[in-house]
Amino acid sequence: MSKSTLFKNAHIVNEGQVTVGDVLVVGDRISKLGKGLEGDEVIDASGFWLMPGIIDDQVHFREPGLTHKADLSTESKAAAAGGVTSFMEMPNTVPQALTQRLLEDKYERAAEVSAVNYSFFMGASNNNLDEVLKTDPKRVCGVKVFMGSSTGDMLVDEKTVLEGIFKESPTIVATHCEEEAVVRANMAAAKERWGEHVPIDQHPIIRSAEACYQSSSKAVELATKHGARLHILHISTSRELDLFDGNKPLKEKKITSEACIHHLWFTDADYADKGTYIKWNPAVKAQSDRDAIRAALLDGRIDVIATDHAPHTIEEKSNSYFKAPSGGPLVQHGLPAMLEMVHQGHISVEKVIDLMCHRVAELFEIKDRGYIREGYKADLVLVNPNANWTVTGENILYKCGWSPFNGYEFKSHVVGTWVNGTRVWDGVNILTEAGKHAGERLEFNR
Repeated sequence: MSKSTLFKNAHIVNEGQVTVGDVLVVGDRISKLGKGLEGDEVIDASGFWLMPGIIDDQVHFREPGLTHKADLSTESKAAAAGGVTSFMEMPNTVPQALTQRLLEDKYERAAEVSAVNYSFFMGASNNNLDEVLKTDPKRVCGVKVFMGSSTGDMLVDEKTVLEGIFKESPTIVATHCEEEAVVRANMAAAKERWGEHVPIDQHPIIRSAEACYQSSSKAVELATKHGARLHILHISTSRELDLFDGNKPLKEKKITSEACIHHLWFTDADYADKGTYIKWNPAVKAQSDRDAIRAALLDGRIDVIATDHAPHTIEEKSNSYFKAPSGGPLVQHGLPAMLEMVHQGHISVEKVIDLMCHRVAELFEIKDRGYIREGYKADLVLVNPNANWTVTGENILYKCGWSPFNGYEFKSHVVGTWVNGTRVWDGVNILTEAGKHAGERLEFNR
């Protein structure tokens, strides 16, 4: 019989409430919820939050082809340290995941090395619609469409291809929305004024709110026309929020939205201090945009929270505006940042878990994950809500070795992460052994 683990007297954050009780795990599943339970290994969780594992629906782990920045082993361990027990990874690797064979190669590699659960998006281009339509909706999280040039030749801008994807995709279509023509015009204007020495604070002006809105509204129009299941990633502007319905239950929505940690935390005022280290596409914009996105978390217009973890080396990020790539590492610090917002009074801990666990599982129809329920997979996170710690080079697990939160003191600390019933993080160290990895391929009830 499988060994059991009992979480005793935990403050269980689950399904919209915090209750004190016990959770019994047997093997890889949650066996029983209640009080006065018994188990082989007893973990005294008194005063700690016990949460479902975070499901991050947008990461870039850089393998294959860009492993000087990150890889599936290092970043899945960083995810575990941040309470993330499942991730969905994007197709803009080298080579790009534009065929079913290349997509399956990524799954095979993750099966060998991932500390946490995984899924990978199928990539779309102007030339691979036939491959996109072969995607298995029960075993692949979705199809990724770049409606903007964030990743160069993965830009999908041919109308007939876009129509085909939105009309025929067998699974959810996730979009990066920035209108290329607007970005190019803004960039030309900036170059005319500053030449090659464009200041970083021009980034949200070049990759403007108008560029985001034009593209997002086009995606909504296409999805509405074809009845497609559309998920718009990393909303960065207040104006885009008008495209989403906060009054419908999630299960009734065909068009959904995501906010990312950096757009919830930083504003354009932070460019003066952080510079290119907070250069993302879409750009971090005005405080009014950030505040509107925060409000949309609470009124239902934003459906889920992700990190868009996209690491680059410190040398790459230290370049001038045009040479510094967009993106930054966040998967280890997304949950601590959101819990910091709980301490600041912006959001409740119950709502954080709804947006980072429950609703992600519901939106993607993930099988047996995202909740603390009897019979579900035992993906669990234990958090000390009052254990101050500071982000330093010594405790960053990203392969790139830096974080936009360097030097920040968080109030809440992830002291344990369990993936399929196996503890993979003890608050200080990763516990996976060579050749033994707790992560599994996500499955979808579609």
